[in-house]
Amino acid sequence: MTAIERVTDFLKQANTYYLATTEGDQARVRPFGTAHIFEGRLYIQTGASKDVFKQIMADPKVEICAFLNGEWIRVCGELVDDNRCEPKASMLDAYPDLKKLYSAEDDNTRVLYFRNAKATFCSFTSEPETVEF
Repeated sequence: MTAIERVTDFLKQANTYYLATTEGDQARVRPFGTAHIFEGRLYIQTGASKDVFKQIMADPKVEICAFLNGEWIRVCGELVDDNRCEPKASMLDAYPDLKKLYSAEDDNTRVLYFRNAKATFCSFTSEPETVEF
């Protein structure tokens, strides 16, 4: 299993992760649930009308954190907006419930991929392990 597959698998198993952005000098954190590999990149999804998207566009450096069975992962990097229909359609196919709210053809649906990403797997019982993708 590649590093990106391992990270994505952990996020999917955890079901919910928390995405941290900044707004000015204030940190902002909220729950997310999408994690999808497309063209070898880890993508997440949101709406262009949401504050989180505006925060990412102003400062693409983010961090996510998820907890599962006594272990947690922290992923930091930059998010890059990819407004092509193909990655949007792939994300919506992977998360069909989102099709009630989003469409691959609209400008509100946004998929973003991680660039210069580093993931650290942690637990209370072993040393942290860091992978890059």
